[in-house]
Amino acid sequence: MAAMGYHLDVVSAESRLFSGMVQKIQVTGSEGELGIYPGHAPLLTAIKPGMIRIVKQPGEEEFIYLSGGLLEVQPNIVIVLADTAIRGEDLDEVKAMESMRKAEAHIHSSHGDIDYAQASAELARAIAKLRVIELTKKLT
Repeated sequence: MAAMGYHLDVVSAESRLFSGMVQKIQVTGSEGELGIYPGHAPLLTAIKPGMIRIVKQPGEEEFIYLSGGLLEVQPNIVIVLADTAIRGEDLDEVKAMESMRKAEAHIHSSHGDIDYAQASAELARAIAKLRVIELTKKLT
């Protein structure tokens, strides 16, 4: 019989945000969207800025914003080592909207590839935060 879950640790430089049994997670790796289910093959990959969707039990989910980091999958444990990780309910929607506006303005006023790339990364982070806020609100 296949395993019904596995242990997940989500850790940032500041703290451990999650540690417990989960049924599956969804995260954006360097090569695209990843769904990690019990029995997944071992894997080590970079994580893009975005979110991790944690399914603890059917109907019980949690969303955490990740600014990037690493994902390690082993037979009975998955570890997310994030540069920065913030729970959805701890994100500030007003600050995220302001960051998005500033990044968009920066994109329109950039005069070089480096400026544009930096502004695009800032915009992606702001949009990811807003998406986590939106999904967290739907859970409550």
